[in-house]
Amino acid sequence: MYRRREFLKIATVGAWAAFGASADAADPTLGMIFPPANTPVPPEAQRMYPSGVRFLALGVGLERMTPAGYDQVVDRIVPRADELRSEGANAICVMGTSLTFYKGALFNEQLKERIFEATRLPATTMSTAIIEGLRAVGGHRLAVATAYNEEVNQRLESFLHESGFEVLTIQGLGIERFEDRPPVTQNELLDFTMSVWKRARGADAILISCGALKTLEILAPLEERSGRPVVSSLPHALWAGVRLLGFSGRVPGYGTLLSRNATDP
Repeated sequence: MYRRREFLKIATVGAWAAFGASADAADPTLGMIFPPANTPVPPEAQRMYPSGVRFLALGVGLERMTPAGYDQVVDRIVPRADELRSEGANAICVMGTSLTFYKGALFNEQLKERIFEATRLPATTMSTAIIEGLRAVGGHRLAVATAYNEEVNQRLESFLHESGFEVLTIQGLGIERFEDRPPVTQNELLDFTMSVWKRARGADAILISCGALKTLEILAPLEERSGRPVVSSLPHALWAGVRLLGFSGRVPGYGTLLSRNATDP
């Protein structure tokens, strides 16, 4: 694993670009690797961080959210990271939760190391982002709502246990291909997540896992209804990614974690 000092040195370069560069210099750039082949930069990125940072996106061509599907594309992640470096990325985020947790916590850490070794850029993943987010809000006993089938849920539960969390309940929407069903609406996702939370007596945090689920706008309503902090794949991966560039990641109005100052405990 690369040394913490070396990582911080590179992250500091991103921070200088964010805060010390001249007005005509290029914005610091987050390179994002998505599971589908042709995923554009998600609108949440510009909604959360409308200025000061540039986003790039490449995909690996995942066809199904199953372990067999992940196996077919996982070796494309590091080459895509190198492409993003060539296009000007200053940091890399792998924007696929299940793609990065399905082989366990050690694999997720090794993947970040491989990206760093190939690009010399700081790197994170959606799986790392949700772990960092849950720890930041003090979550330990979790209610987990996902898009996945039972097999992928089992792998997520194992990953969370390896990372030090207790999963009180986990339930998925059973989706392997989003193209095979109507879009998941905000109301559907909010109601589904609340139903999962209600079955998890004693949960101190809620996790919504899958970067394809649109969760930014329901973070605050979920927290208001449940009285618990909510961590979710896409918003908090963007939060983790821009932090590699030297930003605080703070975006008030979208739940506990995103509303915090960088100096908050």
